[in-house]
Amino acid sequence: MKNLMKTTLSAAAALLLLPFLSFAEEGKSIYGKDDRLEYFAASQDLKTLSDSVVSLWKTSSVEIAGGKAKLKTVNFGERLNLCPGEKFREQPIGAFCSGSLVGEDLVMTAGHCIKDDAGCAAAKMVFGYNIRKDGGEAVTTLPASEVYGCAKIVKRFLGGEPGSENPTGQSLGPDYALIKLDRKVTGHKPLPINRGANLKKGDAITVIGHPVGLPLKVAGGAKVRDFSKKGYFVADLDTFGGNSGSPVFNTKTKKIEGILVRGDEDFADSPAGCTTMATYEQTGGRGEDVTKISALSASIPKLPGEKGNKDAGTEELEVVEMDSSAIQAAEIAPARVITFD
Repeated sequence: MKNLMKTTLSAAAALLLLPFLSFAEEGKSIYGKDDRLEYFAASQDLKTLSDSVVSLWKTSSVEIAGGKAKLKTVNFGERLNLCPGEKFREQPIGAFCSGSLVGEDLVMTAGHCIKDDAGCAAAKMVFGYNIRKDGGEAVTTLPASEVYGCAKIVKRFLGGEPGSENPTGQSLGPDYALIKLDRKVTGHKPLPINRGANLKKGDAITVIGHPVGLPLKVAGGAKVRDFSKKGYFVADLDTFGGNSGSPVFNTKTKKIEGILVRGDEDFADSPAGCTTMATYEQTGGRGEDVTKISALSASIPKLPGEKGNKDAGTEELEVVEMDSSAIQAAEIAPARVITFD
């Protein structure tokens, strides 16, 4: 267990971030043992789920030529001045958020990841950014067919009543976006969501996504801490900035229960002058916030064979403005802001 010092990044380290990176979001962190696994180390059922998880990139960070897509990345350790021995230190980073395929041309992510039409036009959704074998390198050159554009924002919500914001001004209510892609997805299946009974405190959950823009990681070993919040629940998931938009699954049913959106501090300054990942007791910290899937499940088409489905995947969804009243506030630690651009 690391000794946590809740401080902000040093000015020098912050300057290192600015030239390339630009996602601004609240921090996330490690609770107890770091449960993040590489794609190749996950069980087959989790690999199958992972194949329908996307990384979000700025269009300027994806070069497409000759039927291939090249992802522009930087070294994780160098960019954040990580201390020697930090997990994943030598891996590439570059994605600014995560998402999941929930329809034939529909991706679900966090509302703060795609904020408006301009953000939609400037984003690419990429399948397959992962590490596929032990000792292998991250896949940063892929078939161009694995890259999709954002055609439009189908539905988005990010709001809360006055006074429910954290110290950075971000709402503590539900946070989500449904994105229509520029074409139907091939080679990947939409993921199932839970349309039935709610989770409860103590239920086991798993998150799949791209912490800090790293190649895909699968993190289990987590439980629901509090399901009583309005529009979201709190858990002890091992997540970071870049995990925003990640699907959170019921470990038992393998159905999506929500979207990872907020959390505690990501990093801490070491006395040695380098940066470490923030670590808490398993029951410590403020926890990580997950938008409940029930907040948007009515707008997600039912899959073939799903109960009550007459014509799965063919309905045209419409943008709906939602009332942001009665959003419940929660306690939150001051957040570290990291920008990935």
